[in-house]
Parts: sequence; structure tokens; C-alpha cells
Amino acid sequence: MVRGHRRDDCLRYVDWIPPMSDIKRNYTREELDRMSDDELARLGTELDDVTVAYRKERFPLANDPAEKRASRRVATLFALSVVLGLAFVAVYLFWPWEYKHLGEDGLWFHTLYTPLLGVTSGLSIMFLGMGAIAYTKNFVPEEISVQTRHDGPSDEVDSRTLVALLNDSWKTSTLGRRPVIQGLAGAGAVLAGLAVVLPLGGIVKNPWKAKAMGIQGDGTLWTTGWTLHEQGEKVYLGRDTGAIAEEHDGHYTTQGVSRLVRLRPEDLDAGSMETVFPMTEEMVNDGDKFDAKRDVYEEHMHSIHGPRNAVMLIRLRHQDALKAIPREGQEDFHYGDYYAYSKICTHIGCPTSLYEQQTNRILCPCHQSQFDALRHGKPVFGPAARALPELPISVDEEGYMIAKGNFIEPVGPAFWERRS
Repeated sequence: MVRGHRRDDCLRYVDWIPPMSDIKRNYTREELDRMSDDELARLGTELDDVTVAYRKERFPLANDPAEKRASRRVATLFALSVVLGLAFVAVYLFWPWEYKHLGEDGLWFHTLYTPLLGVTSGLSIMFLGMGAIAYTKNFVPEEISVQTRHDGPSDEVDSRTLVALLNDSWKTSTLGRRPVIQGLAGAGAVLAGLAVVLPLGGIVKNPWKAKAMGIQGDGTLWTTGWTLHEQGEKVYLGRDTGAIAEEHDGHYTTQGVSRLVRLRPEDLDAGSMETVFPMTEEMVNDGDKFDAKRDVYEEHMHSIHGPRNAVMLIRLRHQDALKAIPREGQEDFHYGDYYAYSKICTHIGCPTSLYEQQTNRILCPCHQSQFDALRHGKPVFGPAARALPELPISVDEEGYMIAKGNFIEPVGPAFWERRS
């Protein structure tokens, strides 16, 4: 007995299976057309050698209060999935995400951006899964079936009965008469999918679409912060000091903090290498131009984070510099013993961050490409096939090192657009 009703009211298909020898296996199209979906489903079960040993409807009586409670629970789970999916989209599109340094107003809200994306997307997918499991446990009939495996191609009758079985599964699941749960489940699935797909939109970019020129270039692959020289800007070689926000009057601020400072030739020892970044006159806040009230830190960080800005400034030992062979047309790019090469490997864009003083070789740690600093950055080992672009450099009237020109070709991997 189930909730006071005869067990027969809760079972289906148990009386369907006749002795296997009595099953007719050949039917004409006309005979199949005359069968109802229930009859075709029964036939499909028989022809698949399936014995339905037990099958019980979850709620055999219409308008059962328990069924309504279960429906509300499932709808609530799907509704939560929809709400959290919408919350993910709202956070992704509207939550503040721009760079904020330590101590700046609004920093706390910015730090929540990534965690909120993870929480809302994760919970949206979790509640969608919980709703699907709850629906299966509450509404799909319990069933125990045993099938005999057999090989061979499917006949026409098999394909027809399979469709009927699928239709029967849809009807017995009762999902067709629950439009609210259908809509919420569908919306939850769509929004959960958006939670996975939408972040991919942030990495889709047209590399040839130019924007306003800035310290990172104009967004195209052939411009960098050094390209500002072509617009009449004076561009210094900025050394990264690693400075961070300082505490003043109980709070942190970057006012008066210079992450980049100008560089003089005497700041480098012979046989040494320094990574430098472009720095315009408006970004200078060091030496005799230091102002404790100025805040240039954010612009300095934009320069450092420029994907093609990093340059290796190498001071060769004088005896080695005498043996250097400049590239044709770039004989005046260096300044004395100082040579400046792009730090972006021409293989696949890794940072060529190692300099070997004894051999004057520049090494890329990713795939072991090696470049000869005495031969205009020419590759001598590894997968890189193109020389490192050289930046023209000089010294201004105050003794600071500056770029006296722009790269004459795009920096980075050889498959990027180039002019030479």
C-alpha cells in the first residue's frame, strides 16, 4: 500500500511483458500508424528485450498537496539559479573593476569583483544542478528494468518505437504540464551557460582597432609607449623602483611615490642589464622635479603593465662593445656602450629576462631562445627566428637616458604584423 491506495494504482508496465516467444517482431507501416504512443512504447520495451520489473508513479493522485510542495521546492531551486545567474551578469557588466591602489577610496568594492564572479556563477550552476536532481527524485517515476543485450542494426520498428519511448518518458516525467518549472530550468541553464561563456568576451579583441595613443600605445600590435616619441613627446627610460603605497596619517597613499624614475648612464655597471619602461615628461616625479603632492603612480603602473613596453637596457663591457656589429641602418641606435633591445621574445612573446655577461647572450627562459647582444640581438639558438627589435637611445641635456626614436618594427612574435 502507498499512502492508503492499492499498489496497483502506482505501477505501470508490469503486466506488459508477455512471454518472449509470443512477441510479434514484424509490423507493416500501416500497423505502426494505427498504434497509439502507449502501444508503441509498450512494443518498444518488448522488442528491446526489456523487462520492467517495477515502476511506481511518484504522485498517482491529481492535486496531491505533497506534489505541490515538491513542485515549489524544485521551482525555488531553479529560481535561485536564475537570480544568481542574473547577479553574475550584473556584476560582470557593472561592478567597478578598474585599478585601485592600497588606501584609495572604493578599494574594498573593487576587491570584491573577482570573488563575486566566482560566487554568483558557482552558486547559479550549483542550484541548477540541485534543481535537476530534486526534479528527478520528486517527479520521475521509480523504475527497475532489466534488459538483455543483443547486437545488430536497428530496424524500422526500432526507430519508431524509440521515438515513442522518448515521448512516453516526456509525458511520464510530467514536465510538460509544469510550465513554471520548465521556464525556470531553461532560464537557469541559459544563465549558467552565460556564466561560463560571458568572461570569454573580455579576451576577444580586434588587434587592428586603434584607440587614443597612450603610455601603452593605441592598442594595435605595432605600437607601444615608445611610439609617443613620434608624436613629439620626450620619452625617458624609466627604472622600476618597486615602490608601493606609503602610510600617512593612518591611511595608505601613493601621493609623492614614484614607481618609475629617470635613469643616468652611470647608474648601470659595465656588463649589467636593467629593465626599463617608457616615461613621458608628465610622468616624471623625481630628482629636481620631485613634488611630494603629485600622484603619478597609476600612470607608472600602466607603463609597467604595457604588454610591449619592457626594454632591456644593457651596458656592455667596453672591450666587448668594441666588437659589437650593429644592424644595417641602425648603426646609431646605441649610445656608447649602451644598447636597448625589446624584452619581448620574437618566438611567442615571453620575457627575455636573462643576460649572460660572459657570452653577451640574452636568454629567454620559456623555450631557451638565445640572442647575441653583440650582433644586434640576432637569434643564435632556439626556436626564435627574428632579431630582437632595437630601441634608439641617447642622453638629454640633463644627463638622463631617453629614447631618440621609436622601434622601426613591431615588437614581439614574428607572426605579428611587421613593417620590415
